[in-house]
Amino acid sequence: MDYNTDRELLILPEYGRTVQNMVDYALTLTSREERQRCAETIVELMERMFPTELDARDARRMYWDHLARLSHYELDIDYPVEITREEDANVKPAPLPYPMTEIDRRHYGHLLEELMRHLGDMEPGAERDRLVELTANQMRKDLYYWNKDSLNEEKIADDLAHYTDGRVQVTTGQVRFNGSVPSGNQQPRVQMRRRRNR
Repeated sequence: MDYNTDRELLILPEYGRTVQNMVDYALTLTSREERQRCAETIVELMERMFPTELDARDARRMYWDHLARLSHYELDIDYPVEITREEDANVKPAPLPYPMTEIDRRHYGHLLEELMRHLGDMEPGAERDRLVELTANQMRKDLYYWNKDSLNEEKIADDLAHYTDGRVQVTTGQVRFNGSVPSGNQQPRVQMRRRRNR
């Protein structure tokens, strides 16, 4: 029996073994014109198998690049587009730098800490008061999701004063908290459905 696991691995499995066999056959042709005609037929088949939403020029280049990869860059034809060279195709991109910053209280996160530091630099006024209210509400949500038992307004006021170096002082009744999170140590009520006796 002839199993696929015993055969040579496919370079681009999405095209299947039939397309790979066609490319291998094109490599055996001696006439350059026949190889060119065979390559164009293979690319047309690839376009029909996998139509793409890309710009026509980009899509055409992608199919010819795939043909070159399937032939191990050994197919000697006149490519209608400039193909990606083998060295460039196998280059791995450089890793993205990850901003490693020290977070004082992880449940608030880096962005909220930066926002609180920015609040400390702002001049008192209506804009800062509104931003303090929004920030306190977000802190309340974060505390609620992190640990429901530690949720209280005094903790939020203390943390806000800590991050702003005491420049923003909030009393417990000063900030209106929206109703998206229960206040204090209350647990949200869960309504149970009554079972009907049938």
